Amino acid sequence: MNQRILEKLSILADAAKYDVSCSSSGSKRKNDNGGLGNAEGMGICHAYTEDGRCVSLLKILLTNHCIFDCAYCVSRKSNDVKRAAFTVQEVVDLTINFYRRNYIEGLFLSSGIFSDPDTTMERLVRIAKKLRTEERFNGYIHLKAIPGASDELIHEAGLYADRLSVNLEMPSVEGLKLLAPDKKQEDMIKPMVYLKNEIVANKEERQVLKKAPLFAPAGQSTQLVIGATPESDFQILKLSDAFYKNMNLKRVYYSGYVPISNDNRLPAIGTPVPMIRENRLYQADWLMRSYGFHVDEIITPEDPFLDMQVDPKLGWALRNLDKFPVDVNTADLELLKRIPGVGVQSAQKIWQARRYGKITWDHLKKFNIATNRAKWFINLKVDDFQRKDYSPQQIKNAILQHGHSKYTPNYTPQLALF
Repeated sequence: MNQRILEKLSILADAAKYDVSCSSSGSKRKNDNGGLGNAEGMGICHAYTEDGRCVSLLKILLTNHCIFDCAYCVSRKSNDVKRAAFTVQEVVDLTINFYRRNYIEGLFLSSGIFSDPDTTMERLVRIAKKLRTEERFNGYIHLKAIPGASDELIHEAGLYADRLSVNLEMPSVEGLKLLAPDKKQEDMIKPMVYLKNEIVANKEERQVLKKAPLFAPAGQSTQLVIGATPESDFQILKLSDAFYKNMNLKRVYYSGYVPISNDNRLPAIGTPVPMIRENRLYQADWLMRSYGFHVDEIITPEDPFLDMQVDPKLGWALRNLDKFPVDVNTADLELLKRIPGVGVQSAQKIWQARRYGKITWDHLKKFNIATNRAKWFINLKVDDFQRKDYSPQQIKNAILQHGHSKYTPNYTPQLALF
């Protein structure tokens, strides 16, 4: 690889790290033509390893040149940073060469805006099309759908990409107007609506015509920047809930704002958003998507910020002690999933295992539950633990004393890919 390409890669890979909305699960693109790569079934299913390594998308910007001057963005036009841009062929060659060396299994490609949305989107589409049609690459491709680009280009992108994402960025119209006055929220919502309709139509078409072309089989996602403007967790989660219900989004990603300038509209340098706030938002999001919680059960306008000491599921249980202790031998699956310390898979194991006999505490300890929390909310005899009429605060304090504050279940790191 020549020095010029290496320099571009260094600049554009670094600039891409602020976009966390990448996920490869959900695609069903099979390699049945002798080409390269495979995104079959649940896709490549990237995840973080135990030591924090991420495997393995090539994640870059096509360019960090941009016509916009968004205060929160490192690539804004007024920022004094080194600029670079890949050609279409350079991105194709990088992807294929890295794939052949087993460095990556797919591509996540975003971009600043060159001169207008259509010009930028057209280049993104050309890259995906070349990979699919000329290189016969069947690995995972995630493209950024550029707000303001034509429906025709967005549609063509969906024919070659596994997932598309439109980043809403600011959680409110007021926040966007303050920090990105050149942008309009309706310009971001429009392609999201278009994608939702096209994805639904494609699924219906493929039920009739099995050989109909795929259209964004892994769906669409978005990203919200947290902490650059004063929106509460309640506002953020209500917005996410609306996206899941109305746009059929696969994921909403939360990116804590990293102070990058002394702009008086933004938090001061040296005051980044606490990582724990991102953590809690991801946990609350997980409860909505996988545990059957309604957003209003998790957070209310009267208490609009998530508890930083305990995860949202435990917080809900402490506010609803009248529903506990749960009889694990008779409770339905949905209630089992709501027991603090019991995950979705553990709840399913309990629900299935009790068909063969009565569940005991010794059984539960083998189901990978967090016993220090679960014991407060189930009706089984638990070793030497004596259940009394404890208050929510007493239970909370006892759990925290056992190190719960160090445990963050279902946390999705900034670049988690599942």
